[in-house]
Amino acid sequence: MTDRARRRATGPAAAGLRWSRELARLVVPVACPGCGAPDLRWCAACRDLLGRPPARVEAAAPRLDRLDDVAALPVWALAAYSGPVRELVVAWKDRGRTDLDRLLAPRLRAAARGLAGRLRQAGAGRTLLVVGAPSTAASRRARGRDHVGVLARAAAAGLGDAGAAADVVPALVRRGGGRDQVGLGARARGRNLTRALTVRRPALERSGDHRPAVLLVDDVLTTGATLAAAERALEDAGADVVAALVVAATPPPGTVTRTATDLPPPPVPLPAASGLA
Repeated sequence: MTDRARRRATGPAAAGLRWSRELARLVVPVACPGCGAPDLRWCAACRDLLGRPPARVEAAAPRLDRLDDVAALPVWALAAYSGPVRELVVAWKDRGRTDLDRLLAPRLRAAARGLAGRLRQAGAGRTLLVVGAPSTAASRRARGRDHVGVLARAAAAGLGDAGAAADVVPALVRRGGGRDQVGLGARARGRNLTRALTVRRPALERSGDHRPAVLLVDDVLTTGATLAAAERALEDAGADVVAALVVAATPPPGTVTRTATDLPPPPVPLPAASGLA
């Protein structure tokens, strides 16, 4: 270390910075939201739970079953929505831990980068429109932002890293009257979202494709009601929804989740023509 660097590290300015950090810890204690480890924004163990390759999870989401002999929408998740991962996501969404953007966004970006080849094949070379699942206006006001938009931008960046053309578009809007999905059961979620989503067609036209290819992005897959409603609305508007990517997926009922990476077994592969098996 040079004399100049040593003075910076030990001088009045450095001492003042250390003092302000200690004061901030006293006023607003920092802890890993996953496990509660003190003085860490997130610990290595909880971080690593989100660092594994994404897994297919649509088989455990009953509302994604279309019941029309068409395979369910392929959905990838980084981890199971349980244990530390659940605590991380809840803190990020609803407890003001916006600093967790710097944890979740890079991991979703890496997942999208790894899936880019499959998604590009499914989109048949078209520009992929990355569409975030919309929140209610009340939820956006309570959180002060569109948190899923952070994920959508990360996914588009990951696709771009791998050379896949991708644009983030605000193509879906929640109509008034629907309540937030938190706390609702499978049937109630379906009823709550029936005709609750509307499509901004000019946003879909941004790609210039006659039938644009869409990647849906959301925070948590629970019953699949949100993604199913989004898929239906976008298809009715003339888009091809090729897949979805989420941070975490709720394990099936009765699953014993020993760790936050216990995800349901993979579904039966799709036909080779889909490019997603």
